[in-house]
Amino acid sequence: MFNSTENYIASDELRLAVNAAITLEKPLLIKGEPGTGKTQLAEELAKSLHCKLYQWHIKSTTKAQQGLYEYDAVSRLRDSQLGDKRVHDIGNYIVKGKLWQAFEEEQRPILLIDEIDKADIEFPNDLLQELDKMEFYVYETQQIIKAKQRPIIIITSNNEKELLCA
Repeated sequence: MFNSTENYIASDELRLAVNAAITLEKPLLIKGEPGTGKTQLAEELAKSLHCKLYQWHIKSTTKAQQGLYEYDAVSRLRDSQLGDKRVHDIGNYIVKGKLWQAFEEEQRPILLIDEIDKADIEFPNDLLQELDKMEFYVYETQQIIKAKQRPIIIITSNNEKELLCA
């Protein structure tokens, strides 16, 4: 149960929303002007619940796939040219994203998707299935990554543009 902390005073409405999101295991979207404490909410929530916090700060160039994983084909090509034996295991070239890292946690973590409105208009829709099912497929290794624990997901928006979610 989340309450205000020494460093963060939450309104009754905010505490109700946070606790409802935790109980219902649904993402919580926090909208507000820059500097109003949206990111700090996730940090203080992690401290108060003694959870690990994964922070994914979104930029205009961020793609949803980066939250899952990235395949480093350039490094693999370089290693193959140099005769490196690591090249035979494609898993050596998979870089885990923040969602993957959160999915691997044994104890329920908090995942902050910070300033989602900075990304491309399709970004939120691109993550809907993964956030709903708490799993995704890694094509390069042909494995399904499933969350060990459903993360508490906090999504922030500065209201810079309207979010469209299907």
